[in-house]
Amino acid sequence: MDTIKRDPLLLAAQILLWFFIGVLGLSLVAVAIGTPAAAIFQDRIIAEAAAKGITAGPELVGAVLVILVAVAAFLALAIYFLVLLLRIVGSVKDGDPFVAINAERLSRMGWIALAGQVAMIPVGALLMWIAEITKDIENVHVDSDFGLNLEGILLVLILFILARVFRQGAAMREDLEGTV
Repeated sequence: MDTIKRDPLLLAAQILLWFFIGVLGLSLVAVAIGTPAAAIFQDRIIAEAAAKGITAGPELVGAVLVILVAVAAFLALAIYFLVLLLRIVGSVKDGDPFVAINAERLSRMGWIALAGQVAMIPVGALLMWIAEITKDIENVHVDSDFGLNLEGILLVLILFILARVFRQGAAMREDLEGTV
């Protein structure tokens, strides 16, 4: 058990997870500030878009606001996902990973990943619309490569399967402790 507590891989994982949580947290704060600012200054945004040749009006700002709110939600879910993973790493470091709470954490992570995959469909549609209306504008590029992807679906399956493995491991451990 003592060697697990000093495992450099687990320490590196914890440091990286805290770093990513911090970066995502700062990004969430920036989006949280930028969203109301975009709503407040929508006339300026529309005027700037018109100056670049974009004929869309308030619907463009509305689409951008919806995307910003979705990005904020994705960032919040990503932070929660990483916090759950950090707690699992902590339980591994403590030498006690096969507990029911880790199965629950993995299951939550699976639902978060699934929600992210499904939510990318309407967000991707909005981005494709924005990409379409800005396609002829110089120095404007909108990446509209969003939607369901194979890696995301695979992640969802792996998380739900791991949740079952951990649930079964926790149940077997409880049975073993009950027989001793």
